[in-house]
Amino acid sequence: MGVKTNVELSRSLSAGMMQQKRNIRIIEWEDLDKRKFYSLGVFMTLTTRATVYPFTVIRTRLQVQKGKSLYNGTFDAFCKILKAEGVRGLYRGFMVNTFTLISGQAYITTYELVRKYVSQYSSSNTFKSLVAGGSASLVAQSITVPIDVVSQQLMMQGQGEHLTRFKLKPKMVMATSKHKVTFGQTKDIMVQIFAADGFRGFYRGYVASLLTYIPNSALWWPFYHFYAEQMSRLAPSNCPHLLLQAVAGPMAAATASTITNPMDVVRARVQVEGRSSVIETFKQLLAEEGMWGMTKGLSARIISSTPTSILIVIGYETLKRLSLRPELVHTRHW
Repeated sequence: MGVKTNVELSRSLSAGMMQQKRNIRIIEWEDLDKRKFYSLGVFMTLTTRATVYPFTVIRTRLQVQKGKSLYNGTFDAFCKILKAEGVRGLYRGFMVNTFTLISGQAYITTYELVRKYVSQYSSSNTFKSLVAGGSASLVAQSITVPIDVVSQQLMMQGQGEHLTRFKLKPKMVMATSKHKVTFGQTKDIMVQIFAADGFRGFYRGYVASLLTYIPNSALWWPFYHFYAEQMSRLAPSNCPHLLLQAVAGPMAAATASTITNPMDVVRARVQVEGRSSVIETFKQLLAEEGMWGMTKGLSARIISSTPTSILIVIGYETLKRLSLRPELVHTRHW
């Protein structure tokens, strides 16, 4: 009788350990060594942005073009830009876009702090992720929009310059007026934006950006945790958690991108074409190109979000594990 009880107890403990190993435990803000977290985070963010930036350029051009006046799709755009403008064409506006590193750190900090705050009132992981993701996007977009406005104008130069209000000065003109264009193309575009629209010009499309990225961020995190949790239940107990999370990231991104893409198209039109009304832009797009117009750039967005999500998830989860306080390292299964 005692032997049977011991065997059952042993099996119960073994099952409990396997279940604990299978469950993905989220590393929270209070578990982290903040110095490691921020120093490694900057490198991770810069690497990710450099990897996926060409698809951001392609997506912007696809969304702004009328119908298929320039490109027939993502692959066609990639080939034409590469042929006409070289690799530099795929990285137009990248240098100014690196300033979004600031917004990246602001996003991470806001997400983790809001998540910690909401946990005092709710234990629901979905609710915490939803509120924290939306709040983080609000803070980040307030920093990012001016950078996006300038970098998108630079992205449209070359084959797409006839679709934008602001154009770079010819090289000869720039060469003879170096004292006016000390910082080159970026300063040239910034001066034109300010001259035409004042300070408000740098926040053109701010509302559209919020309507795009707050829902996108608010949706991504809950879907990410949902997909990761579902897969952890189906996967073997010894399956690396990082692998499951790396698969969950792109799935969440594709879901959130599909839902929010119509507003992303409107946002791009507002910022590049200098429109002032989100509603009027939406109506005109619908009248000119129908519902298909709302899917413009979606494939490029999903293609770019797939490696982005994989890199972000692997980078972010690895970053959090490397930044764990020493006494907590043994409590997490990779």
